[in-house]
Amino acid sequence: MQRRQFLATSLAASAAAIAGGADAQAPATQTREYYQIRRYHMQNGPQTALTEHYIADALIPALARRSIGPIGAFKLDIGPETPVFYVLIPSTSVDALAGLDLQLAKDDEFLKTAEPFWSAPATAPAFLRVDSSLLAAFEGWPRITPPPSAAAKGKRIFQLRTYESPSYRNHVRKVEMFHSGEFEIFKNAGFQSVFYGDTLIGPRMPSLTYMLSFTELAELDAHWHIFQNDPGWKKLSADPRFAYEAIVSNITNLVLSPLSSSQI
Repeated sequence: MQRRQFLATSLAASAAAIAGGADAQAPATQTREYYQIRRYHMQNGPQTALTEHYIADALIPALARRSIGPIGAFKLDIGPETPVFYVLIPSTSVDALAGLDLQLAKDDEFLKTAEPFWSAPATAPAFLRVDSSLLAAFEGWPRITPPPSAAAKGKRIFQLRTYESPSYRNHVRKVEMFHSGEFEIFKNAGFQSVFYGDTLIGPRMPSLTYMLSFTELAELDAHWHIFQNDPGWKKLSADPRFAYEAIVSNITNLVLSPLSSSQI
């Protein structure tokens, strides 16, 4: 099966969920993005400095030459294992993301700058392992929205949340739930939403992932308190379309801070 056919099939569930309109915070008329999320697993010590240098001085400039951005670059502060760096790469082209490493390998400027990382010997590797996921932006939130503080490199942290569902039906219902008022509830609670994405390729599917931004950890807790007590959320979460059973079986909740090179 060709890649486009496969992705079209994968997107069918989300498309069904949002048919009939959406109450969204961002305009759904914009071109829908796709996201590659890369995770660089490392050991403390030289690997972290080498990988951060690679992301800042080789990878992000090479992506900019291809008009890909804004790029999010983060380190994991609260999560199951550290050190881990996350890189969020948006594009309106699935092909651009799928063939990215092949194109980078033809970029002489990139290879020159990336050489210490790209060609690190087995006796002193640059990382333990890299894994990645491919996501499609929700139709109701089709593009990345960097927090206002990103442009000035202001103080900010990020929460990356992944919802796994016990079945594809339940996954479709959870995507539908976001498009049935949950975006607005997040906005009313004071959240700065960065992106919402449906996993097309990655581990532990079916799942969706979204990112929120805050000034500090205390603000994160305060906004979630407002969200959980919002009358709109209580009404939505009790709706029979979504409350007939547990439509989310597992939540992964990570707290990240931006690397100095991050554009988000």
